[in-house]
Amino acid sequence: MKYLLSDNVLHWLESIISERFGYKWTLLRVSNGLSLQIVGSQGEILFDTPFEGFTQASSDQPFTRWDAEREGWSLVLAKPLPSPGATNFPSPLIELKGGVYVIHYDIIGLIFWMLARVEEVGRTDLDNHQRFPASSSHAFKHGYLDRPIVDEWLNILGQVIQRVWPGIELKQHLFTMNVSHDVDMPARYAFQNFKGLVRTMGGDLLNRKEVAAAIKAPWIWLNSKQAIHPKDPANTFDWLMKQSEENGLMSAFYFICGRTDASKDAKYDPEMPQIRKLMRDIHQRGHEIGLHPSYNTYNRPEEIAKELNRLRKVCGEEGISQSQWGGRMHFLRWNQGITLEAWADAGMSYDSTLSYADRPGFRCGTCFEYPAFDAVRDKHLPLRIRPLVAMDCTVIAERYLGLGSTEMAYEKFNELKNHCRKVGGNFTLLWHNSFFNSPKDFDIYHRLVSER
Repeated sequence: MKYLLSDNVLHWLESIISERFGYKWTLLRVSNGLSLQIVGSQGEILFDTPFEGFTQASSDQPFTRWDAEREGWSLVLAKPLPSPGATNFPSPLIELKGGVYVIHYDIIGLIFWMLARVEEVGRTDLDNHQRFPASSSHAFKHGYLDRPIVDEWLNILGQVIQRVWPGIELKQHLFTMNVSHDVDMPARYAFQNFKGLVRTMGGDLLNRKEVAAAIKAPWIWLNSKQAIHPKDPANTFDWLMKQSEENGLMSAFYFICGRTDASKDAKYDPEMPQIRKLMRDIHQRGHEIGLHPSYNTYNRPEEIAKELNRLRKVCGEEGISQSQWGGRMHFLRWNQGITLEAWADAGMSYDSTLSYADRPGFRCGTCFEYPAFDAVRDKHLPLRIRPLVAMDCTVIAERYLGLGSTEMAYEKFNELKNHCRKVGGNFTLLWHNSFFNSPKDFDIYHRLVSER
């Protein structure tokens, strides 16, 4: 039975499996499917049911669920296990035949389809920001977006590996957490012109009902020429860094360094004295600075490179040196056929865009960082993908999940965090420095980062 994935894909998948389990693996096409082997060791696992749909940009794939526990396999999350690409399963799904364990489900194809985001290539069913939305995805339609199904299926594969090679010790992974902050608005007042200041004060009074803030606004504005005033409502940087420092975390702050849409991008420039000081403070305290490419860069590779060079130039002038440069696209705008390669070509170390704006969860089916693969050009890229699991406004804002600043919102964040913990993965949380609109927001964030 011919296996449909290219040699480049198989080599990339070998690296994924090696990162997950340790050892050096090889995937070989054989007459009856695909054979997974440890280099230099006897034994194999056979996948005999390739699914052509895992090479297609479609959300109309079949779907079923598998009761793994009934067949003697353990699950890290609730049963049954979501299984895209299948309508029904033989029983048993995994069996020992002629001394070889055979898996009658295309786990390898699933990993490719999910991690390389094949589903999204060339899609036209986009939202008003030209984003592929959760509501169009297979995971949302079939109710498994809140589960890291790639990690769950790899856990099953790990159990099969231990039966085939009982003497080996598989690589162990410990739960980790990454917190990051897109700096869309580093200050409510500092970067406004006088007309903008008056308009913002009106918003304080009419929309936010913050009379005291409106009264203080002119004084804060006048005293924010060299550094963002500590009383500015959006200046939560010191608090955010303290939260990370007290809990053994490092915050990453992603700065906008261009203006491709004046109505959507930032009012500041990285060369401004207030931003330079903020970057110095972040760096001196051991936190990370990264890029938040402006609104229209997602399909303009040359602009991403230009904005990264601008950020690095300012950092160099301030004596800021980092071993890696990462970030996230503004508004989570992403075109799988363009943006991914653009990040790699710009020389970025990692990207942390891939979550949906309209729903939290596991867009890539995993909470593990992994090497990027360009499914359009069939090539492995020198870039790491750090999937984003949850964003503040996705859970809280009325236009998205709409749970508000409530205990229900905390429970949703914490549910996703616990799923990451159970698979030994990484809970990646985005919370904007300017998205603290009530004491409850501070409480939710504090609990999320302190409850390890």
